[in-house]
Amino acid sequence: MLQPLGPDGVSSSGAHSLYAIELEGLWHRFAARSSGSIWTMQGIDLRLERGELVGLLGPSGCGKTTLLRLIAGFDWPERGVIRLAGREVAGPTHCLAPERRGVGMVFQDYALFPHLTAWSNVCFGLKRRQNNDRAAWLLNLLGLSELAQRYPHELSGGQRQRLALARALAPEPAVVLLDEPFSNLDVEVRLRLRSELPTVLAQCGTSGLLVTHDPEEALAICDRVAVLHDGRLHQCASPQQLVNQPATSFVGRFVLQGNVLPAWWQGSDLHTLLGPVPTLSPSSFQRLSGREASLEVLVSPNDIELDADDSGAAKVMGREFLGHTWLYQVEQGNVRLRVRRPMDLPLQIGQHCALRLRPAAVVSTFPADSSLQPTLVTS
Repeated sequence: MLQPLGPDGVSSSGAHSLYAIELEGLWHRFAARSSGSIWTMQGIDLRLERGELVGLLGPSGCGKTTLLRLIAGFDWPERGVIRLAGREVAGPTHCLAPERRGVGMVFQDYALFPHLTAWSNVCFGLKRRQNNDRAAWLLNLLGLSELAQRYPHELSGGQRQRLALARALAPEPAVVLLDEPFSNLDVEVRLRLRSELPTVLAQCGTSGLLVTHDPEEALAICDRVAVLHDGRLHQCASPQQLVNQPATSFVGRFVLQGNVLPAWWQGSDLHTLLGPVPTLSPSSFQRLSGREASLEVLVSPNDIELDADDSGAAKVMGREFLGHTWLYQVEQGNVRLRVRRPMDLPLQIGQHCALRLRPAAVVSTFPADSSLQPTLVTS
């Protein structure tokens, strides 16, 4: 239910709002010349608690950056309401300018001022009396104190990203929006910076919304992860809940890199092309309502057994060496599967093999095409 606004644009309960960001029924569309209007946001409901770091996860083109632009004020939603710290900044009749929203933004390409030193970049937008203490504290927090008089082109990629974060945090925003901030960095620097991000935000008392297409990154550092696909919110939950109780088959396929197989009932048993399902997950019992004719099951790559067999119905289409295991891309019928196997006796590409579910496998079930009808979870 929408809250009435006071004369200053703050909802009656906004001053004491527990939420840094509130999105209610958010819709947005993009006008394409060739195909007309395309809905990029479809009824998004999401709340970000104060002090929380939430990951916005999904494949390219799913609407992650669009959602950040709507929150920042660079775009106007078609329908719905956006509140920041209880203040309504976008609604049916108004849209507050970006500079009046009190939001920090960290871009993928840093967007630093090339003609300003690191010190001046951090001080940009601060009142003069705030410059020394706030800028010095942030540069020290992010390990840039000795580089304060260098220009952006004199800094490494990791140092520039730290500087971009310091500049975004300088005005003490309630929320910082981060648009794939680590994607341009090498592996070592990326891992180090992402592990430091929650601590930096906590010390600044700032909430964060982190856009990423990397499930490992989102699960590693975020308090909760919101999974988007085709402009729809499939699930927003803790990393543990996403792993143990995916709300849709898309969440299982994208976040967990699991296999989604068609399934059908034979008497009282649920079957797949790999044989009968040994055990259903607890959440599947809640999801099943009778004997649906069309189902999908989510199977972990670790729960499929693979053996070399010249007469087998499956064929190895690709493989990756992961250090302690091989990850195989295997095709059976018209279904492509991911299968993990120990290092011993690796199979070759093009080799035939036999697949079956492990006796101890636990699978999750979903109505077929559940990815197109997501369950909205907002808390």
